[in-house]
Amino acid sequence: MFRLPEPPKLSVLKRDRPIALFLDFDGTLVELAATPDAIDVPHDMRAKLRALSQVLKGRLALVSGRSIADLETHLGHLNVAVAGSHGADCRLASGQALGEIPQGISAEARASLNKFSQKEGLDLEEKSHGAALHFRSQPGKERVAHDFASALADNHGLAVKTGKCVVELVESGADKGAAVNAFMNDRLFADAAPWFIGDDITDEDGFRACQDRGGGGILVGEREETRAGHALADVTAVRQWLGI
Repeated sequence: MFRLPEPPKLSVLKRDRPIALFLDFDGTLVELAATPDAIDVPHDMRAKLRALSQVLKGRLALVSGRSIADLETHLGHLNVAVAGSHGADCRLASGQALGEIPQGISAEARASLNKFSQKEGLDLEEKSHGAALHFRSQPGKERVAHDFASALADNHGLAVKTGKCVVELVESGADKGAAVNAFMNDRLFADAAPWFIGDDITDEDGFRACQDRGGGGILVGEREETRAGHALADVTAVRQWLGI
């Protein structure tokens, strides 16, 4: 497998032009865990992210598949820009929402997901703007989970997001590239070169949006096909590169 080069140091990227950083959470800032609630978050991560945001003049945003409320259960009240539910819910550091408030998925779709997860023995993660089926404990159920989610999405006008041992349903049009564009259209971010760091397939939309705006993508780990032009080996390498 071709190995992508490491990105230039953050200080080098900032030398010629202001930059904006968009950071995935699970698998990027914290290690993946057996369940979404089992992650180990350093107690000082929120303070370090706030300090990094100040260095970048506020041009830092977390962009996660988790809801904002879920992120805050692990990080406390977020005082940086954040996009939850794969970009369905974007907020500036002040708490001001960008775009319309998302409606989430219907009660009927949620009921179908709940029934299916119980039947197949899969973990269902309820979110304010979607829901996710986790099959890390049952990898043999990957295909049936994907097939069910695709059919349900077609019936309810939803979008399917795939990741590491998870398939998720969100409202149509919600993706991490859309989140990047929403922030970059704000005057605080507008003149910066955007860079996205992430480990999963859903982060590819973020890589693409950043490249289109003169920045780039940084993959965490390895993948055969990616839009990223650079890579960092793992979560530890990401934290070291960010200085957090």
